[in-house]
Amino acid sequence: MAHLAFFDLDNTLVDRQSALSDAVTALCRSRALSPDAERWLRIELADRATVNDFARLRDAFGLEASATDLWQEYVDLMSAAVTCRPEVLEGLARLRAAAWTIGIITNGAGDIQRAKLAGTGLAPLADGVAVSGDLEIRKPDLRLFELAASRCGVSLADGGWMIGDNPAGDIGGGHQAGLRTIWLRGRPWPDGLPAAHHVVDDVTDAITILLNETE
Repeated sequence: MAHLAFFDLDNTLVDRQSALSDAVTALCRSRALSPDAERWLRIELADRATVNDFARLRDAFGLEASATDLWQEYVDLMSAAVTCRPEVLEGLARLRAAAWTIGIITNGAGDIQRAKLAGTGLAPLADGVAVSGDLEIRKPDLRLFELAASRCGVSLADGGWMIGDNPAGDIGGGHQAGLRTIWLRGRPWPDGLPAAHHVVDDVTDAITILLNETE
């Protein structure tokens, strides 16, 4: 049995929501944006953010700054604001020490997700990373899981695990990829979606389950 674990990034390994709030606050202060523009950003960026969101912001509020400049500032602020708890980094390091292969599969724009991985110290702990923005496909698309496996130098055919907070993207996608799954509860569970193999409250609990697999 291959010891392979794929992790989601946002709201699994890192807390995107608190980082997003801090980054938007800082951006609005830096650019002197109106309360209406700030409210718009918080709604539009709630699930994901791309440079196109900032083009729409610019048009909606008549901003002078280019969408590219606004996006780059947001990327920098977000990568500075997002953190990974020490116990999560330690848990991943323990998995690697126990000969696990670790991949990260995340929906989002490539530049911002890689900036987060670098800024949090997660990048050196991952054997391979697949970001939806690289291919313009999103979880649960099987091709994203196949890309992550190839970047980790392994095959999905050998089995493994997917850990994440999104029922359809992470757990549904993991099942389609032939992986066992661990769900971080929080979002509503859709009707008709097969249950995850394990349900936990924190990614450290998921790491403990995986470590017990190797004992």
